[in-house]
Amino acid sequence: MNPPSVIGVDFGTTNTVVSVLGDGGRAELVRFPVEGAHASTFRSALSFHADPDQPTGRAVEAGPWAIETYLEDPGETRFIQSFKSYAASPLFTETSILNRRYRFEDMLSAFLLRLRAHAGEALATLPARVIVGRPVRFAGASADAALALTRYEEAFRRLGFTEILYALEPVAAAFFFARRLAEDATVLVADFGGGTSDFSIIRFERRGGTLTSRALGQSGVPIAGDAFDYRIIDQLVSPELGKGTSYRDFANLLPVPPRYYASFARWDQLALMRSSRDLRDIRSLVKKSLEPEKLARLVELLEGEHGYHLYQSVSRLKEALSAHEEAVFDFRAGSIVIRKTVRRAQFEGWIGRELAAIETAVDEALAGAALSPAGVDRVFLTGGTSFVPAVRRLFEARFGAGKISTGAELESIATGLSLIAAEPDPTAWCERAGG
Repeated sequence: MNPPSVIGVDFGTTNTVVSVLGDGGRAELVRFPVEGAHASTFRSALSFHADPDQPTGRAVEAGPWAIETYLEDPGETRFIQSFKSYAASPLFTETSILNRRYRFEDMLSAFLLRLRAHAGEALATLPARVIVGRPVRFAGASADAALALTRYEEAFRRLGFTEILYALEPVAAAFFFARRLAEDATVLVADFGGGTSDFSIIRFERRGGTLTSRALGQSGVPIAGDAFDYRIIDQLVSPELGKGTSYRDFANLLPVPPRYYASFARWDQLALMRSSRDLRDIRSLVKKSLEPEKLARLVELLEGEHGYHLYQSVSRLKEALSAHEEAVFDFRAGSIVIRKTVRRAQFEGWIGRELAAIETAVDEALAGAALSPAGVDRVFLTGGTSFVPAVRRLFEARFGAGKISTGAELESIATGLSLIAAEPDPTAWCERAGG
């Protein structure tokens, strides 16, 4: 296999996918050896473990290997996932990991180096150009897109790339989808990631046998799969762990602080609570609680590092509810057993606020393109959250079921990035840091 002429990187909140543009301008996905097979998705996770045999005194892993390291020795491993969420945050400057300060760009470059190592021959030789996907709107209340791209820039330059371009993730997905078009069409692409949902409207036309494209409108919202997971936990799990209960402090009856349950937004945050003051406080409240058995479960979950298994149970429920009207949530860890039947209608009620935000963002994209729903010919849904029936119905109600297409939910962006690179002028669809 000849060295790739360009690499496309879809660095996602949950998973990362890499494509290469090889011989004849063909886009191919990089595959990683995982559990005796090969996978095109690489978990966006890092682990740091003290190792005196390493020159730095620490061993760094990424992807599924980071999860394995963490599960083998959770007490001695610093595990970080969904760190893309911090990319655009001016409030996040650095974090201390095994007595070393890490900025966001340090974590990203460490992640990319391990990803490259696990890719083997496919990424042994790197080209000068890389095209990186970026959301329309980065996650975070005060997200700074220029800051995020500057951080990306430094991390990718450390790998040796000298030309670093950025393309909107839904635009890349649109290029992937455009290969299916047999005629001119205005396409709305809805890309649902782990942390953001992004929308782009693009006009594709064939002129002289060549497919041309023109961006009409974009929008985005920092809401997607992670937010849906949190709603499930907040409704099914947190009440069984003491949320909403009270404790006695002398003559006063006080509520258990709700901040203890905010960390359930991401399971890696639960690991940080294991050595925090909050856990010490929770232990002290068990004897004072009116429902001590519930807070005792919370202590056991945190001390036993059961967060990863909890989120696996959440994912299984969400997947089951995408296929069935009713499913059972079943979480068992240590002495903790939480088993509840959930109807799809219940779940959809829990995520009503997120669905409304997604609908508003779609309206913003249409307004930016000066189009009504009738002006959109095709709708392409991509990303894991596109499997949620309530999300699909939102688009069917707005545009009509006959216009909806799905497919390659986890691969379309990375492949589209390489296809953009094959354009006569790929820079027309890209930007540089600060651009």
